[in-house]
Parts: sequence; C-alpha cells; structure tokens
Amino acid sequence: MSIERRNFPQFFITAPSPCPYLDGKVERKVFTHLVGQDARSLNTQLSQGGFRRSQNIAYRPACEGCAACVSVRVPVNTFVPGRAFRRNLRANSDIESMVVRPLATREHYSLFRAYIDKRHGDGGMADMTALDFAAMVDDNFVDSRLVEYRARSTGAEERLVAAVLIDILGDGVSMIYSFYDPDQSRRGLGTFMILDNIQRVRRLGLPYLYLGYWVNGSNKMDYKSRFRPQERLTANGWSLIR
Repeated sequence: MSIERRNFPQFFITAPSPCPYLDGKVERKVFTHLVGQDARSLNTQLSQGGFRRSQNIAYRPACEGCAACVSVRVPVNTFVPGRAFRRNLRANSDIESMVVRPLATREHYSLFRAYIDKRHGDGGMADMTALDFAAMVDDNFVDSRLVEYRARSTGAEERLVAAVLIDILGDGVSMIYSFYDPDQSRRGLGTFMILDNIQRVRRLGLPYLYLGYWVNGSNKMDYKSRFRPQERLTANGWSLIR
C-alpha cells in the first residue's frame, strides 16, 4: 500500500515588537511560507483561518493578552450598499477598473510613493524602494492580480488614481494592499475599491471578500466595520454581524 506524502507547513513566531495599531501594545505574529505547488490551496485554507499574506509569507497575530485584531470578510451575496455607499459609487462613476497581471511598473510605484508619503510617512512602508515595491507586487506563488483604477478624462490617456493587489481564493477574493492618489481624498477611493471588489467577487460566483483585520480600538482600521453584513472570525468560528 502506498502512502501519499504531503508537505505540511512549518509555523514560526516573530519576536515581540511595538503594535502599529494600538499604543502601548506589543505584537507577535505566527507565520509560515507560501511556496511551491501547494501555495494556492494553502493560501485559501490559511485565509479561512484568519491569516493574511505578505509576499510569500502568511501570518496572523499571536499576541499575549490581546485579541483586538479580528479577521473580517463580507458575504457578498447578502451585501446591499446603503445610501452613503451608493453616493460613493456615483461620485466615482467616471472611474474604470481593469484587472491586470501583478507586475509593478513605474506608474504604480509613483502612485504608491505619493500615497505613502502623504498618508503613512511614519509607517512601516515609508522606506520602501522601487525594488521593495516590486517584490511586494510581483513575488508570490499564489493566484494574485492587480486591479487598476483609471479616471476617464477628455485627453487620450486615462490617469491611474488607485490600485489594489488581490488574491483569488477558493471561496473569494482577499484584498492584500491598496493605495490611491492622496489628492483625491473627496472621492473616498478606499471605500470605492472595496465596493468594486464586492461586485467583482459576486461576478466570479464566489461568496466572500476578505478585508483583513478589523482592529478594535484603532481609528485607522475602523472603516472595515462599515461593510455589513460581515463575518468576523472568533474562537468559535466565523460569526455573522449585521
């Protein structure tokens, strides 16, 4: 009798470091590598278990005495945009989205650099070079895409105003990282990209859009709680929040 051999992932824990979301807190993460032929299926399984992807690493918080980081996903078939979301869609009706291969360009990096410098100049990505950015976008073994958002204009060229790196999972889409023109703040482009990807997941016939972590007590992550109904991962599994 032959026994099928499978490569099970090894998990590691990072050293403690200051929490980027909550003052006075310390974070630790458990992580594993997403490499090889099993990377795509493993990415889906780990996402269902509350992990996030960064390049070829899947991680989730493992902080002692704190459970503020909660994985959230939107069940797209029951999501109905309210008045504020419909207003956002109308305000951005001049924007067209296109799904492209995840290959970083100079145009992408210029937009990313403008976004980081104006919105997150003191964050962990402030020192990212063009090569670092290319590694974030290009280097992975999973099924990823880049969604470009371009504003229609009277000229021949449509201007890139936003972009988001996404992963295609077995049960949905995971939004990995988004960035946008910081001078277009009135558009609400961050919200628009989430609404657009809710529609995209629905067209794909998949049930969930994964938004990453909602952090209880963090103002910068509170926007994710607006997209309801949503499911939040608890110790007892995914729980529906209306």
